[in-house]
Amino acid sequence: MGLGEALHTPILQARPPFFGGIVSPMRRYFGTDGVRGEAGKPPLTPEFVLRLGQAAGAYFRQESPRPVVLLAKDTRESSDLLEALLAAGLMSQGVRVEHLGVLPTPGVAHLTRRLGATAGAMISASHNPYQDNGIKFFGPTGEKLPDEAEEAIEALLEEAHPTRGIGTVGDFREAERMYLDFLLEHAPDLTGLKVGLDLAHGATYRVGPKVFQRAGAEVMAFFNTPDGRNINKGCGSTHPEALSRFVVELGLDLGIAFDGDGDRVQFIDRKGRLFHGDHILYLTALAFGEPGVVGTVMSNMGLEVALKARGLAFHRAQVGDRYVLETLKEKGLYLGGEPSGHVIFRRHHTTGDGLLSALLTLKALKLLGGDLADWYERLPMYPQVLLNVRVRDKARVMGDPRLREALEEAERGLAGRGRVNVRPSGTESLIRVMVEAEEGAEEVARALAQVVEALDRVS
Repeated sequence: MGLGEALHTPILQARPPFFGGIVSPMRRYFGTDGVRGEAGKPPLTPEFVLRLGQAAGAYFRQESPRPVVLLAKDTRESSDLLEALLAAGLMSQGVRVEHLGVLPTPGVAHLTRRLGATAGAMISASHNPYQDNGIKFFGPTGEKLPDEAEEAIEALLEEAHPTRGIGTVGDFREAERMYLDFLLEHAPDLTGLKVGLDLAHGATYRVGPKVFQRAGAEVMAFFNTPDGRNINKGCGSTHPEALSRFVVELGLDLGIAFDGDGDRVQFIDRKGRLFHGDHILYLTALAFGEPGVVGTVMSNMGLEVALKARGLAFHRAQVGDRYVLETLKEKGLYLGGEPSGHVIFRRHHTTGDGLLSALLTLKALKLLGGDLADWYERLPMYPQVLLNVRVRDKARVMGDPRLREALEEAERGLAGRGRVNVRPSGTESLIRVMVEAEEGAEEVARALAQVVEALDRVS
């Protein structure tokens, strides 16, 4: 197969505490978003990445006699090495590899489906620091590989893979242009809008400014000079403080921050406030007439209350865009996402796309009127505290019955005026403690974080 071919209402009843688990006990290397780790250290050693390419190549040969894999990367200094190793492993199994260069993750997903490729692969660790990296795969529909496919690739890792044909490699130079054309199909007229873009020194650093300039906006680009080590450093969707300051000081209409691989987006309104994923879901659901929305266990209760007051359904999925997508399909809905700004517009794309989400959010504003600051104030949020606790063994701490007892006690203390969520990070050695409450959220969250820290110290 070739390349051509809602309003504030009384608080809802508190939910029971959520214990998020490691994604699948069947998988050793794949987490919620591919294989992640510090580049050069297990599991992302050169030897492992070569074997992963061989195993993936063997799997894709089962799907197609002449497999084609599109391969892109972000701007980390380790991405070149991992790209070469993964490509070599794939080619040793007779796979045709098409290099897309530096391109946002959702661009890989789009082109995989658009070009009829067997699969797509992205080398990135998203919002993580530059020392980390990762590899994720997309299937021919542009969706991330299902758990079963990742389990099959892991099983193939344990086998020897002699060379099966000689694969070839090419540079698909039209990748950025095709992705840009796709985005511009959904862009509103932004003439006269003054926009600040935080490109996180990442995968959107070239295509991001082009999209908004061609849509008519006056663009000021920040954090757009990657050097291999500055990706996400004090910038991007996880660190929007600098962009907030720029928007206010320069008198911009709004700011837009992306993460390192471009699948997330966060806005800054003209007053310097963070307009995050929950705000995006509320605004776009109303503008586009969606019957319901899928959030996650991390979505603020304020969003749930506001949507239900408007007669819209709201469902919570496990954290991770693949689980949001699964729930969207199950419920027959088309809009879902996370507070982090990972939003899926299923009518337009198969995965979260920061640039697409930004354009559709601005289109929603034009349909409904007002600006981000107006809509920020129309969605009251319940106070939320999120603490990240670094631990040595996520599974052991999460499985300790003393943590469950502490969570149940915290829920009793909130007495129906809030909720607690404790889950392990899918990409880092962290346990995330989140508490939402009308009052006392900080105190409850810190007490739970101390319990986690104490349990981690127990040998």
